[in-house]
Amino acid sequence: MMQTLTVGLSDRSYPIHIGTGLLSNAALLAASIPRKRVAIVTNTTIAPLYLSQLQATLREIGVQSVEIILPDGEVYKTGETLNLIYDGLLTHRCERTTPLIALGGGVIGDMTGFAAASFLRGVPFIQIPTTLLSQVDSSVGGKTGINHPLGKNMIGAFYQPKLVLADISTLNTLSDKELSAGLAEVIKYGLIRDLPFLEWLERNIEKLLARDTEALQYAVMRSCQNKAEVVAADERESGERALLNLGHTFGHAIESGMGYGNWLHGEGVAAGTMMAADLSQRMGWISTDDVLRIRDLFLRANLPVVSPDLGIDRYLDYMGLDKKVEGGKLRFVLLKQVGVAALVSDVPLALLQQTLVACCSKGGPGTNWLHEDK
Repeated sequence: MMQTLTVGLSDRSYPIHIGTGLLSNAALLAASIPRKRVAIVTNTTIAPLYLSQLQATLREIGVQSVEIILPDGEVYKTGETLNLIYDGLLTHRCERTTPLIALGGGVIGDMTGFAAASFLRGVPFIQIPTTLLSQVDSSVGGKTGINHPLGKNMIGAFYQPKLVLADISTLNTLSDKELSAGLAEVIKYGLIRDLPFLEWLERNIEKLLARDTEALQYAVMRSCQNKAEVVAADERESGERALLNLGHTFGHAIESGMGYGNWLHGEGVAAGTMMAADLSQRMGWISTDDVLRIRDLFLRANLPVVSPDLGIDRYLDYMGLDKKVEGGKLRFVLLKQVGVAALVSDVPLALLQQTLVACCSKGGPGTNWLHEDK
């Protein structure tokens, strides 16, 4: 059964439809396509799987499509690849009323959204996320952008879609590694604001890994519900929305330091969340048992709990480029308790350095308690 949520942003509000077989539901798309032509942006992995199905659905309502097929991978989330979208739109003489449809994961969604925000100074776009991570996080909320060699997602815009269509069926073609990466963002919602959901995840994580349809749909729905509430209250991340970045300050440093694509975003978030949990414990807010509880859930989800050793100075350099830096001061999303997060700017450097040593793969003797087997 399909479920529908709304991201409440006054006249820019939009629905999130969640269910199975939605790619074949022409009626859901019709309301968001004002003319009989769209541009579909996808990649070389997703196109053979779902492009023809989407095109057939569009033809049912008399809509023709332009195809723009990009290379697949985080390494291609660049200005050069963004220009390929513009090239396709200009070559096919797309107009201000030609919606862009992002068919793919977070990279496709972010780049298509940024192209939509900037092409002809703004054209409509629709998100059809095909990975767990994009369904529960990146497709909702209007964050769009590309990476820069010095920092992840540093160039972009807030630009909301007209519609999000999360077809749970597309998760069946995800690799196990990609599925686990998406679970990192799902777990995040429980840790920062939804303790009952975290407890549900602890009871049902194996069902999610086994791709139980009912469990997956519930996890996507509950995650989107959490994000929709936060975005409606703080669209441009001036306050509460920053809490959605639990683990991301560390995680983005890992992704940048290791080279884009070598760590999946969700893997970086998982390892980064463990660093945030460790730092929260050192600040005296959560207990060692709390940290071990979080670690256990990530391990059960087949996610990394130890970060690569980039060196303290490189971590600090990369984190210094984080979008939450204010007045030259690092700010971290930390846990005041499990289920309650806060944005913190007064972290003692000594404690941060201890975390960077203890949570990395080559920390000093006796410091890597996170490495020990359960």
